[in-house]
Amino acid sequence: MTTSLTRSPRRRTVIALGVVLVVLIAFVVRLVDIQVVNAREHVDDSLAMGMQDSRTIYGSRGSIVDENGVTLAASVNRYDVDIDPKLAAQGLTDRDDSGNVEVTQTWSQIAAQIAGITGQDPADVEKIVTDAVAANPDSRWANVAKRVSTEQYRALAALGLPFLSFPPQAGRIYPDGAVAGNLVGFVGSDGEPLAGLESADNACLASQNGKVVFQQGRDGNVLPGTEVETEPAVDGGTLKLTIDRDLQWYLSQLIAEQVQNTGSLRGTITVVEAKTGKIRALAEYPTVDPNDPTSTPADDRGSAAFGNPNEPGSTMKAITAAIGLDSGAFTADTTVTASGSETLPGDARVSDSFSHGANNYTLTGVLIDSSNVGISKFGEMIPLDTRVSYLEKFGLTQQTGVDFPGESSGIMRDPSQWDKQTFYNTTFGQGISVTVPQLAGAYQTIANGGVRMPLSLVEGCTAADGTVTDVPDAQGTRVVSEAAARQVSLMLENVATQGTLAKQVEIPGYRVAIKTGTGEKTDPQTGAYKGDAYFTTMIGFAPADDPQYVVEVNLDEPRTVKSSAATAPAFQKALTQVLKTYRVIPSGTTTPELPKFG
Repeated sequence: MTTSLTRSPRRRTVIALGVVLVVLIAFVVRLVDIQVVNAREHVDDSLAMGMQDSRTIYGSRGSIVDENGVTLAASVNRYDVDIDPKLAAQGLTDRDDSGNVEVTQTWSQIAAQIAGITGQDPADVEKIVTDAVAANPDSRWANVAKRVSTEQYRALAALGLPFLSFPPQAGRIYPDGAVAGNLVGFVGSDGEPLAGLESADNACLASQNGKVVFQQGRDGNVLPGTEVETEPAVDGGTLKLTIDRDLQWYLSQLIAEQVQNTGSLRGTITVVEAKTGKIRALAEYPTVDPNDPTSTPADDRGSAAFGNPNEPGSTMKAITAAIGLDSGAFTADTTVTASGSETLPGDARVSDSFSHGANNYTLTGVLIDSSNVGISKFGEMIPLDTRVSYLEKFGLTQQTGVDFPGESSGIMRDPSQWDKQTFYNTTFGQGISVTVPQLAGAYQTIANGGVRMPLSLVEGCTAADGTVTDVPDAQGTRVVSEAAARQVSLMLENVATQGTLAKQVEIPGYRVAIKTGTGEKTDPQTGAYKGDAYFTTMIGFAPADDPQYVVEVNLDEPRTVKSSAATAPAFQKALTQVLKTYRVIPSGTTTPELPKFG
């Protein structure tokens, strides 16, 4: 039996424990309120009172990858190397057995160790500190090196030097160097995008930095458990391109070789998927290595393919043929009589590249022999406003869907101001200038049964949260009828089989359609044509019975071979590699032969 004397102490004990429990619960509730519920408010208050400090959390810039996910550009950690000159000048010291301070390593010795890791001259590193101390004996900061690699940072940290610090910096690497450098672009030393897709798609790639606040002790060290992330960092998105890295690499080597073999100023090989308009490769030479853009002349750091239009020459004849067939101005059976040189209405003088008598040309024959006089006579059957309207539909008067930085929309004078000479010249690619992608897009239209797809270089942007944007438009625009496109395609096949370059462009097992072009080059100083200087182009597609890929080779001012034959070896090799890369099934038929003459 419990007496009143024993109950009283127990009751007091229970009450005391209850009070303690209530106080603990109150403390816990208050702690949760301070550190969780109203953490941001209290952090701001403490910062205002100078009790806390903060540091930046760096988000990573997004990667650029090819169509297969292979990395073309990525972010890596880099570190600046900062030093306390006042401490460094004293060298490393220790106390001997007697308690006296002695120098174990001089600053000169330490500078040599640092330079051995950073790759600098030891004298230069030593001078950084001595100059800083000479200017201000109490100097506490100087920079030794910027953006060293993680390996270098680790080696420097292993030295255990108390006067070195390593603030992190975001770095950018391009694993394949100059491969696709003209497209990918590059960023500056401060991480700002300066060229190419790095600049054009910065909204996708850019990251957002975050912030962490913390309390500090008297010694400046962070107090454990006081760090609060007030702003989370957000990494940039992944930009997926349409190009194939391996194909781009092969074509980069090929065009470099062809430019050098022909003594050209520059060159380009472009590959477009006929049914989608996706650019699978666009290789240029010379180009830029984004890892070291300053080693490349400024004029070669962008994309001349997008930025520098040129006269397409006779490649325009296929476009004129398609316009006339689709508009009903003439048919595939229409013929014209054309000599090697003629004066046409309006005193326009037009000549072919070779001498010949009066030929009764079919449209196919005009394309095979690339007769300027012949296509001029077909072209005069098409009303001017009709031809101009079709040129716009083919995309030859505006930028492509890529919208690349510095992209040109081509050059075409106001047609209402054309004289008769310009009227005829434009039918065979003079007096009008287009970019390499514009011409590729026009031939993609023919290869795709008359439907022009907007050219694209980006598959999409995948944000850090998985959201996908910037997916290219899959809707095409009909420019000419399927029948007209098919007729022109057959004629271009006959250019490949009956033309002078037939043996050079042949790919066993595949039906190939091609057209060559030699455009005169304008002197930018005078505005007149330069003597003996040309742009040469070969463009075509395969398999011509079911077109899958368009390939265009363009050379700027070749010297060893000045005709369009200069492009033939690179075209044949490029198209062959494309067909292998994408495992395109060979043609099951041969090209029907069409007549050249009526």
